[in-house]
Amino acid sequence: MEELPVLEPAGVGGGPEAFGGRRPDWLKVRLPAGGTYNRLKELMREERLHTVCEEAHCPNIGECWTAGTATFMILGDVCTRACAFCAVKSGRPTWLDEDEPRRVAESIARMEIIHAVITSVDRDDLADGGAHVFAETIRQTRAMCSETSIEVLIPDFQGNWEALAMVMAAQPEILNHNVETVRRLYRRVRPRADLDQSLELLRRARQLDPGTQTKTGFMVGLGETFDELRELMAMIRDAEVEILTMGQYLRPSPKHHELVRYYHPDEFAQLREEALALGFRWVESGPLVRSSYHAERQVDRDRLIGRLRSA
Repeated sequence: MEELPVLEPAGVGGGPEAFGGRRPDWLKVRLPAGGTYNRLKELMREERLHTVCEEAHCPNIGECWTAGTATFMILGDVCTRACAFCAVKSGRPTWLDEDEPRRVAESIARMEIIHAVITSVDRDDLADGGAHVFAETIRQTRAMCSETSIEVLIPDFQGNWEALAMVMAAQPEILNHNVETVRRLYRRVRPRADLDQSLELLRRARQLDPGTQTKTGFMVGLGETFDELRELMAMIRDAEVEILTMGQYLRPSPKHHELVRYYHPDEFAQLREEALALGFRWVESGPLVRSSYHAERQVDRDRLIGRLRSA
C-alpha cells in the first residue's frame, strides 16, 4: 500500500507552530447565528435538555443547528470520567431524571427531526451505565415520531453486556460507540477505557441485532502515526463496523491533551480512500468531521422502511 506523505510544515499540514499558533484556514468556521439556531437553543433551555453540540464545543454547531438538527445529550452534563481530549465537565453526577426520555422525544417531535442522535456522558455511578434511559428514549421517540431514524452514541457501559443488550433491544437504526484514538495513546487519552473492550462492544452490538448499523470514530492529531491509523481501521473493520468517522482533534483548553499535528484535507481524503478499500459502507473523513456530522445521510433508509413495515 502506498505510504501517506509526511507533509512538511509549509502551509499544508504539520504542528501548530507551522501556523503561528493559529488554526489553518480549513478549520475556520462561522459563528453560530440565525433564527433556527436561536429557536433550538431556546427549546433546549425550555425543556432543560443538554446537547453535545454545546458541551463538547463542536465546531459544526452553527451548520447543524441552522439546518434544524442537534445531538441530544441525556443523563445530565457531568461525566464520571475525565478523558484528556474532552471538554465536557467531569465530577460526581447528582442528577437522574427518569422523565427525560419523554422530554427528549417531545422535543424531537417539535423540531420535526428526520434523524435523531442521542448520546450521553459516562455514568459509571449507575449500575447499568444509564442503558435503561437510552432504551426508553429510543422507545418514546419512536412512538411519537415513527418515521424518524434514531442513532445512539453510547458509552462502553464498563463492559456490561446486559446493559448493551438493553439498548439493542430497543432497535436503534445506528449504534455508535467511538474508539477515539490508537492503542498506544489510550492510557493518556482515555485512561479509564480499553480499546479491546470498545471493539468487543461494537462486535456484540452487531451480533445482537444485525439489522442495526454499527458505527465508530476517532480523532487524529494526538501524536499517532499513519501506520497506527491503518492498524486501527483494520481492527474496526474486523469488528464488522459499517460506518466510520475521522476528524481533527482540537484542543479545548491548555489543560487538555496536546495538539501534536494538523492534518491537511488531502490527508483526510487519502485516509477515506483507504478506509473504503477495507470495506466500510460509509466513511466521513475531514478536518471538521465529528461523530454526528452528516449523520442523517448515513442511515440505510431501506432497513428503516423494512422495520416500520414489520412492526
